[in-house]
Amino acid sequence: MPEALRRLPLAACRLLASRLPPAALAALAVSALATGPAAAETVDEVPTVHGLALYDEPALPEGFTHFPYVNPDAPSGGTLTQAAVGGSFDSTNSFIVRGTPAAGLSEIYDTLVEGNPDEPFSVYGLLAEGMRLDPGREWIEFDLRPAARFHDGEPVTADDVVYSFELLTEQGNPFYGAYYADVESVTALDEHTVRFDFADVDSRELPLIVGQLPVLPKHYWEARDFTAPSLAAHPGSGPYRIAEVDPGRRIVYERDPDYWGRDLPVNRGRHNIDRLVHDYYRDRDIAWEAFKAGVLDYRIDARAATWAIGYDFPAYRDGLVRRLAVPDGQPARMQAFVFNLRRDKFDDPRVREALSLTFDFPWLNANLFYDAYRRTESVFQNSEMAAEGLPEGDELALLEGFRDQLPERLFQEPLPFDHPTELRERLRLALDLLREAGYEVEGDRLVHGETGQPLTVEVLLFDTGMERVTQPMLRNMARLGIQGSIRIVDINQYLNRLRSFDFDMTVGQFPQSHNPGNEQRDFWTSAAAETPQSRNLMGLADPVVDELVDRLIRADSRETLNVTARALDRVLLWRFPMIPHYHSGETRIAIWDKFGWPEPFPEYGMDLAAWWVDAEREAEINQRLRRR
Repeated sequence: MPEALRRLPLAACRLLASRLPPAALAALAVSALATGPAAAETVDEVPTVHGLALYDEPALPEGFTHFPYVNPDAPSGGTLTQAAVGGSFDSTNSFIVRGTPAAGLSEIYDTLVEGNPDEPFSVYGLLAEGMRLDPGREWIEFDLRPAARFHDGEPVTADDVVYSFELLTEQGNPFYGAYYADVESVTALDEHTVRFDFADVDSRELPLIVGQLPVLPKHYWEARDFTAPSLAAHPGSGPYRIAEVDPGRRIVYERDPDYWGRDLPVNRGRHNIDRLVHDYYRDRDIAWEAFKAGVLDYRIDARAATWAIGYDFPAYRDGLVRRLAVPDGQPARMQAFVFNLRRDKFDDPRVREALSLTFDFPWLNANLFYDAYRRTESVFQNSEMAAEGLPEGDELALLEGFRDQLPERLFQEPLPFDHPTELRERLRLALDLLREAGYEVEGDRLVHGETGQPLTVEVLLFDTGMERVTQPMLRNMARLGIQGSIRIVDINQYLNRLRSFDFDMTVGQFPQSHNPGNEQRDFWTSAAAETPQSRNLMGLADPVVDELVDRLIRADSRETLNVTARALDRVLLWRFPMIPHYHSGETRIAIWDKFGWPEPFPEYGMDLAAWWVDAEREAEINQRLRRR
């Protein structure tokens, strides 16, 4: 029997047998008999499991009834209204490059598996009731639940999964092609069984992340242009469906009363609120006034000054509004000013380091942030994956293999945040670096000695809230003779300029988890550098980074992952592709006091889907608002 056939699981063999002509079946039978008894042992039944974990076993046993942190008896009903800040939207298709997608669209789609926020990376069946992972990690099979239905009543089948994978990787946002690059093929073995074959068996994460694939209805999309923005109420199979679309103003999702999966263990006690409303505001300050007036129910407060002194208004004093500070269970999100390395003026790392010195975090923290933040000094801040001090041990051994491609400072100095805290000294050091890079001061301008071109920097923004963070940095640049400016545009123009890489600097965000993997390709690698709408905004193309990302994805143990992440972190920081901002270590939330939630919060992230509306408190708040 051919080796490829010996490795097929029984479900695939049955499918093959059903499609081969009798003559071919007879030939295979002769081949099998010729190989003797050992051939029968090569086709093994891989056990079907209810969940998978990245390195160990999933924490929840087969037959669990609900996630431990939820309230399985949570009441249903009510409305949650929150702001979408940044202008407008013109599409209800979030999977493509074109258009500006509406907020909250993930609510309408189910995936094959669902993660548990109480575990670092474990998944359990959602659309899939069971899964089989090849011991050699060459493939994984998912058994779909026969009861699964799209919002229009059509069943979810294996053909929908295959179609979704091909549609997203071929016509969707380039992120999907990069994220699932190591999937060799996807096959519907029968109506309810789908198989993913992998080209790379070293990625431990890959079998889990293919389960995160959103499943779209083939019968709906195959007659439509998937790449064109649309405002239609597209059907999914998730707990919510689109109820109202008011372009540029609001989008409303309503809980599907016929949702097929409402009683699944991964859903029980979740998706309790009847209506989820996203109202659009062009300005963060206007959204803040809307919240104070009771128009909005919920907000994440990202402004330290507001959190410190802004809650002196009647509803808060009367106890109608509450504040929560939820500890972040994941590594702190890296937010940064990002250089566009595609521009010649940012080629020299000394220029980028000099510009980073003009970001005066101590002044910002004292004068704008009420000392609420800490400087972000790692891509994997607040985790065991963050680089520290000098490289040593296994990390040093790993980096030694790239020594001739790395700056010697990386091996000899601590991380590049050990700069003078006094601004005058920082600017003096910055000017020295710029002079080393060939710049000279002529009058009040800094110009390149050979080309005579002045050094100019434009920061592209769409959110006026970042202007107060950017202006002090530009004032410090001006003291060096650098001409700086801010360009604030609407969200559509902002996205179009990012897609065409038409910016000097902008603000980028690089969220991380405790198990970084395939998404790192989209953040940092050469393949993503020239891909429109990738998250490699800076256009970083570095062979050392590419190799470290590949090794990170292939890490076969927690310790190997940590060591590789530290090495990647260190290399990224010493390349100076961005100016890291700050973090608080918690998520600050303000709510009108009509919600209930389970406590304690999950260890690795708050799950808003586990909240509910208290009908009595909601009625009382509405009555008091009407009396005003």
